[in-house]
Amino acid sequence: MSQFDQVSVLKKANVYFDGKCVSHTVLLADGTRKSVGVILPATLYFGTAAPEIMELIEGRCRVRLKGETAWKDYAGGQSFSVPGDSGFDIEALEPVHYVCHFG
Repeated sequence: MSQFDQVSVLKKANVYFDGKCVSHTVLLADGTRKSVGVILPATLYFGTAAPEIMELIEGRCRVRLKGETAWKDYAGGQSFSVPGDSGFDIEALEPVHYVCHFG
């Protein structure tokens, strides 16, 4: 799916890590919440409260889930899952466009 139809978008951006990650919250008609954003080249750590699926739309990165030692490579068209009450390190090798699916 290349777009979300019939949604509400919160106008205020979520800005993290001094602007290295910027996203907007998208609310679907059924109440589902997602965020759509960009991570600029950097190495960052994100904590998770609920489970998440990070869908990469474009870009390349390396990801290490909390508690793991190995990094895995991902690129646009791929996704990775993160458990709730956990987190992940991400090294964006170029701008990474993503959709975060919560829950």
